[in-house]
Amino acid sequence: MFRHLLVPLDGSLMAESALPMAAGIAGRMHAELTFVHVIERNAPSEVHSERHLVTPREASDYLDEVSRRPICAGLVVHIHVHEAEVRDVARSITEHTAELAPDLVVMSTHGKGGARRLLSGTMAQQVIGLGATPVLLVRPDGQAAAPTGWQLILAPVDGDPAHEKGLPIAAELAAAFGCSLHLLMVTPKIGELTGSEKWTSTLLPGATRLKLEMQSAEAQDYLARTALTYGKKGVSAGAEASRGDPARAIVRTARRLAADLIVMATHGRAGTGAFWEGSVAARVVSRTRVPLLLVPLRE
Repeated sequence: MFRHLLVPLDGSLMAESALPMAAGIAGRMHAELTFVHVIERNAPSEVHSERHLVTPREASDYLDEVSRRPICAGLVVHIHVHEAEVRDVARSITEHTAELAPDLVVMSTHGKGGARRLLSGTMAQQVIGLGATPVLLVRPDGQAAAPTGWQLILAPVDGDPAHEKGLPIAAELAAAFGCSLHLLMVTPKIGELTGSEKWTSTLLPGATRLKLEMQSAEAQDYLARTALTYGKKGVSAGAEASRGDPARAIVRTARRLAADLIVMATHGRAGTGAFWEGSVAARVVSRTRVPLLLVPLRE
């Protein structure tokens, strides 16, 4: 599945918090790693309160040093420095996903208070919103350890096959790491409907409640069938249906089950604030410390 992982590094300890996760997955999946750094035009002297890498030589020396650390022992590691100075580092990283062709990008969020900034026009938002490469986000203050002891992967689904590109990835990771897969489908409560559905619920509350109850029952049937399908493939799979706000339900379930990873698909939305606005995935990022693997969807 994953054969080439791209890890953007800027020289900071915060960015390096993605290394244990990347190295752990690469080791288990027999994948290669590429550490990449982009030289920024008129770069600040510090990044995340640490010295910034501003010349190709020091960036190359730094990436080479990281590649020789014990955490990378036994792995195939490449380094890449984009030497031509650029104004938009985030877009340059996005372009490197096409040039270097990774099948997974592993990167750190900005920690406390930084999830919105990260997903609103900077590196991760552009990779997710403009590209088609899955992105694994790791919070520096969260569960960033190597994934050697994973017990459970949480996979939110919505029942639409076109939206479930993340489910096969979650199942393959569960099989590779010998852990359980837990499916979650969330259906709304009547008070959480929006748009035309909210207007209909005001005029026809009884019919709306009946419709939502039917959706909940259909969700349970779908989850049971899907869990059985993956069980026959040798993946230990559980499932549950929940009611309420999707982002809150995902975060709550991940906390209750002590999930090691959340894997979910998300619609790519280009533009500076587009990914954040109305995105379940972005709200999950801001509310959990569990690593989150996002699989971009394309209409």
